[in-house]
Amino acid sequence: MTWSVTYSRKAEKQKIKLPKSVQKILFALTYNIEVSGPVRGDWSNYGKLADGIHHCHLKKGNPTYVAVWKEFDKKVKLVEVQYVGTHEKAPY
Repeated sequence: MTWSVTYSRKAEKQKIKLPKSVQKILFALTYNIEVSGPVRGDWSNYGKLADGIHHCHLKKGNPTYVAVWKEFDKKVKLVEVQYVGTHEKAPY
């Protein structure tokens, strides 16, 4: 069974504003989460934060883009992307 990945309203709006190259990287990340789960140690600067929250860098440099997602239910395998954008505004 694969994981279901959704976007919060805020992340849905942020996703549209990303540069196209970063959007492609984000789609690759969400595909990896769907197939292999939310723990993505194979992504750049991946880190597990508190309470099932994870983050990683989508693009290094200036600006650095990051994604933040949360596991909501391990039994149902539900993950929600809560933030995508620049590192400076990340909620951690």
